[in-house]
Amino acid sequence: MHHPKEGEFITIKSYKHDGSLHRTWRDTMVLKTSDQSIIGCNDHTLVTEADGRRWVTREPALLYYHKHYWFNIVTMIRQKGVSYYCNLASPYALDDEALKYIDYDLDIKVFPDGEKRLLDVDEYELHRARMQYPKEIDHILKENVKILVNWINEEKGPFSKEYVELWYERYRQLSYHKHNK
Repeated sequence: MHHPKEGEFITIKSYKHDGSLHRTWRDTMVLKTSDQSIIGCNDHTLVTEADGRRWVTREPALLYYHKHYWFNIVTMIRQKGVSYYCNLASPYALDDEALKYIDYDLDIKVFPDGEKRLLDVDEYELHRARMQYPKEIDHILKENVKILVNWINEEKGPFSKEYVELWYERYRQLSYHKHNK
């Protein structure tokens, strides 16, 4: 598998613990890849749910995936300010088809005013019982919630203003060049 290059488009697929497809995002532009992480951006991207329902995202979103952390971070750039949707999920894998990960239900939403909310705890407990998440995964996810909250509180990485400005500007430059070739 080749590392996608800056400006290339990839598909993103999330799965559930039992291997079932959860959601697919088309056309995410790669902004940066390293051995450890991928940063991408999409805007008005087609999303397909497992049940076949389709919808289009409403605003630009920066996406951060990492090989070691059990979460990924979606930075939504809106008129009223930046908000974040953080998925507790397996580290990503990349193949010729897509960037893939397992979604573990729990989410942290961060609002433009800094308020944080842990979401979908009931869904997590339901799926943990139904799909029999191993104790190790339960422990890893709870530890990664702590790491994530720490990053949010310290405005680390994707939660820094500089990150958002830098990578959104890079997306705009690459998009401009693609449309004006």
